[in-house]
Amino acid sequence: MARSEPDEVSAPGEMRVFWFLLLTMVVVVTAVTLAVVGGGGSPVLQDVTPERFTDPLPATRPVGRADVEALRLPMAARGYRMADVDEALSRLGAELAERDARIAELESALAGVQASAVTTGTDLFKQPGDRPAEPGDQGHGPARGEDDAR
Repeated sequence: MARSEPDEVSAPGEMRVFWFLLLTMVVVVTAVTLAVVGGGGSPVLQDVTPERFTDPLPATRPVGRADVEALRLPMAARGYRMADVDEALSRLGAELAERDARIAELESALAGVQASAVTTGTDLFKQPGDRPAEPGDQGHGPARGEDDAR
């Protein structure tokens, strides 16, 4: 009986090609890895300090439109950092509440002055230095820029 031979016989040349390709792949992968990571003296991918929110909103004066437009929040992996957004929004909310309180205070003061002027008959629009209106006068004193040399 004849001895059965395997179907595929590898020639010595095919094995050399296989080892050459395997060694070439290892060299290429190693070279790319070292190039990306920075193999040796200087690191290519340096550690980056994380972005931190530095509050550009002024602390010594009221927040203006330009301040809000210039506000840039640092990005995180999934959008903005919630703590930074909450901090900026609470600061803006406090500024708006302070302005609303000041507006309400000024409006109530104005209403009080107007009510007292109505009861006393005082002219609220009289300029300092205007002469009192006479019964035949149509205007409320001399016009601006007019000399008193009549």
